[in-house]
Amino acid sequence: MKNTKKEYNRAGYSVGIVFFLVYHTAKRKGSMHMELMYTSTRNASEKVTASQAILKGLSDDGGLFVPTEIPALDKTIEELSEMTYQQVAYEVMKKFLTDFSEEELKHCINAAYDSKFDTEEIAPLVQADGAYYLELFHGSTIAFKDMALSILPHLLTTAAKKNQVKNEIVILTATSGDTGKAAMAGFADVKGTKIIVFYPKNGVSPIQEKQMLTQKGENTFVVGIHGNFDQAQTGVKQMFGDKALAAELDAAGYQFSSANSINIGRLVPQIVYYVYAYAKLYANGVIAKDEKINVVVPTGNFGNILAAFYAKNMGLPIAKLICASNENKVLYDFFTTGTYDRNREFMLTSSPSMDILISSNLERLIYRIAGNDAAKDVTFMNDLNTHGKYEITPEMKAQLADFYGNYTSETETAAEIKNLYEKTGYIIDTHTAVATGVYHKYLKDTSDADTKTVIASTASPFKFTRSVMDAIDPKYDSMTDFELVDELSRIGNVAVPNAIEEIRTAPIRHNTVCEVDQMPAVVKGFLQVK
Repeated sequence: MKNTKKEYNRAGYSVGIVFFLVYHTAKRKGSMHMELMYTSTRNASEKVTASQAILKGLSDDGGLFVPTEIPALDKTIEELSEMTYQQVAYEVMKKFLTDFSEEELKHCINAAYDSKFDTEEIAPLVQADGAYYLELFHGSTIAFKDMALSILPHLLTTAAKKNQVKNEIVILTATSGDTGKAAMAGFADVKGTKIIVFYPKNGVSPIQEKQMLTQKGENTFVVGIHGNFDQAQTGVKQMFGDKALAAELDAAGYQFSSANSINIGRLVPQIVYYVYAYAKLYANGVIAKDEKINVVVPTGNFGNILAAFYAKNMGLPIAKLICASNENKVLYDFFTTGTYDRNREFMLTSSPSMDILISSNLERLIYRIAGNDAAKDVTFMNDLNTHGKYEITPEMKAQLADFYGNYTSETETAAEIKNLYEKTGYIIDTHTAVATGVYHKYLKDTSDADTKTVIASTASPFKFTRSVMDAIDPKYDSMTDFELVDELSRIGNVAVPNAIEEIRTAPIRHNTVCEVDQMPAVVKGFLQVK
C-alpha cells in the first residue's frame, strides 16, 4: 500500500509539474485568458471579479477594490502609436476588466468615446512653454471626469446584466464640483439607474453649480450640503457602510453603487489617457522608443495621479510622478514627511475640485507600499479616522521615490495663468495652473529640464472663467459670468464649449439643500423609501 501511495504521489507531482510548465508557457505567450481578481484594501480574503467590483463600488468593510496584480501592457509602443483613442482604451482596459467579453468592452468604449467629445482625438496634446498639456476636458461637461464617467454607466449596466442584478442601481456620490455633473451627464435617463449627488453648497464655482442644478434627466437628483466636500464624502461613505439602510433599500428594490473615483470602474479608464499621451508623443517624434517622460497631475483625491502610477506599473516609461496640490497641501506634506495629517484649516481656493483633506484614493497606494498588507492598511485608516492622521514607516516612504510633491499658492496660481497667456496666448484653468506652478518648482529643485513632461490639464478655463480672467487682468472683475465667457473666447481665440452655451438660459431643476446629518433621510425621500 505504501508503495502505491508513493507512486500515486510521484505521479501527482509529475502532473503538477507538467501543468505548471504548460500554464506558465501559455500565460507568457498570451494564449490563455487569465481572469484578474480584485481584493479589498482592508480584507485580503475578499476576492471579486472586475464586474462585481464595479457594481459594489466600495467593499463591505469600507475598503477600496484593487487588482491582485497590475497587468503588463502587451502591445508595443509602435503598435499603440498607430491606434485611435478607442483602440488604446480597449488594449488597456481588457487587461483589467477580464470578465468582460471583447464585444461587451468594445460596446462600452464606443458608446462612451463618441461625438459627445468635441475632438476626434478625445484627449489632444498641446505644446506650450516647454511642456505638453494633455487636454482632458473635451467631453460633455468640460472636465477630466468625463474621461471616465462617459464609460462608467455602460460598464455598470453591463456588469449588472452579467451578475443578474434585479434591483435598480442608485449611484450615490459626493462631488467637489466636477464629478457630480459628469456622473449625472453619464447616467441621465440610463435605464435601471438613479443618481444622487451631494456637493458643498458654497464650495464650488458658479459655473460648476449651475451645470449641476440645470441637469436634465428624471433619474437625477442634486443636493447642496451645509458643509465642505470632505463632509459630503464621509456622509456618502457612511451610507455605503450602513447595513440597516442597505436592507431598507433592498426591500424597496434598490442597491447603492458609486461613481466616485473610489470605484475601480472610474480608475481604469483614467489609465488609458496616459498610455495614449505617451503613444502620441512617440507618434509625433517627440520621444524615442522607451524614453522616459514626467507626468504632472493636479490632485486632491489622488485618483488621477494613481492612474498614472498604475500606467507606470503596466510598463509605461514614466520617470517622475509629480503630485501638485493647492493650498490644501495635505498630499505635499505627506510626500515630504511621510505623515498624512488632515488636522488643519480647510481652505477654499480658486481650484475647488482640489479642496480636499481626505484623499480617498491614496489608500490604494498605501495598501501597495505596505506590501499589499490589509491589516497594516486598516491600522493606518483607523488612525486617520480616530486621530485624523497616520505616519507610514521609513520602508514604505522609500517606495515613494518616484513621486515628487509640491504645492502652488493662490497668488502663484493666478501668476501662472497670466504668465502662460502673455507668453504663448494659451489659457489654462486654475487646477491646471496649480500643476504648472508645481512643475516650475520641480524644475528649480531638480534641474531636470531635459525630460519631456506631460501636464494633465483637468478642466477647461471656461469652467472657472472669473478666476481665470481675474488672473489675466483684474479689470475683468466687473463683468458678469457670461460676459466673461464671451471675453475669454475672444482673447483666447477658442470657441465657447457647448457645455457652457447650454446653461446660459437653462432653468434650475434642482434646489434641495440639507444639513450633513440629514443626508440619509434625503436619499430615502428621493427613493420614496419609508
